[in-house]
Amino acid sequence: MKTIYYTASSLDGFIVDEHDSLDWLTSRTIDPEGPFGYEAFAKSVGALVMGSTTYEWIVRNHPGGWMYEQPCWVLTSRPGLIVEGHPVRVFDGDVTDLHPQLVSAAGDRDVWVVGGGAVAAQFVDAGLVDEMIVSYAPCTLGRGAPVLPMRSEWQLVESGVNGDFVCARLEKVG
Repeated sequence: MKTIYYTASSLDGFIVDEHDSLDWLTSRTIDPEGPFGYEAFAKSVGALVMGSTTYEWIVRNHPGGWMYEQPCWVLTSRPGLIVEGHPVRVFDGDVTDLHPQLVSAAGDRDVWVVGGGAVAAQFVDAGLVDEMIVSYAPCTLGRGAPVLPMRSEWQLVESGVNGDFVCARLEKVG
């Protein structure tokens, strides 16, 4: 069981542009069953955690029923944020207090830190992220939300190409 930050990034390190748009990402080709693809990754996940901005993006762009089967938490101080019918829990506190719940809910599968970068940084800063899997799109955004807004050290353990993306699996150093 691992805690993994699985995300995509522009070449200059942003996960959304300055308008909180993912158009730069969703317009590109990637094989969900290919190397570092979403399909195999999603099957390995037993629990998810994300920030409120990510949750709100999902609600805007994927209306209707909740898109994940796994238990999911949203880091927010706004409990009224969750859409009625979404089986999502809210958490407002230190991620070191939440992590044991995520691990327990995941069982023998992995915990997915969905993001955004500020949420991932909380888990990285607490020493809770074992791996990052990042798919880099062949573009720069110039500004937006950074993939990980903190200094940290990682070791490249695997890389590959999937469609338009260069993908990397990194492990935390130290």
